[in-house]
Amino acid sequence: LQSDGYGAYDGLPQVTNVGCLAHARRKFMEAKKLQGKGKSGKADSALAKIQKLYALESRLKLASVEERWSERQSSAKPMLDDLYDWLTTRKVIESSPLGKAIKYTLGQWPKLIRYVEDGHLSIDNNRAERAIKSLVIGRKNWLFANNPNGADASALLYSIIETSKANGLILYDYMV
Repeated sequence: LQSDGYGAYDGLPQVTNVGCLAHARRKFMEAKKLQGKGKSGKADSALAKIQKLYALESRLKLASVEERWSERQSSAKPMLDDLYDWLTTRKVIESSPLGKAIKYTLGQWPKLIRYVEDGHLSIDNNRAERAIKSLVIGRKNWLFANNPNGADASALLYSIIETSKANGLILYDYMV
């Protein structure tokens, strides 16, 4: 199960949790914002290390599962070791945004690095989050469905539209 750091997933039996490096990266991006415009700081160092991992994944996008696993073993593992060394040697105020980013990342570390053990896994769960983004946005709108029949009709149409999009189909052709 690949997710953010939501703790409830940790207790699920027979489930291997895989972390999301994008969530860790976002925390460092928040810390970077406080460095001041145009200024470089410690958050930039972490972001540069994380970016190298994403660059590798970008190059491996079309690779086979076996090739992805092999390249992660030879390239991503040393990069992750370098990031871990950086995280564990920083002296920062724990309550600062950078301190919180480091604490979150170290707390999630075993899950964050799990993706290198299987070429089927992703470095993050961004694809899943993009898939549910419409649902998250729609939740607020659906409060005003007026009645259960209207809500059911909206849900049905929404399901058809999203299924069409997910499969790269032209909605009109799919519905006709």
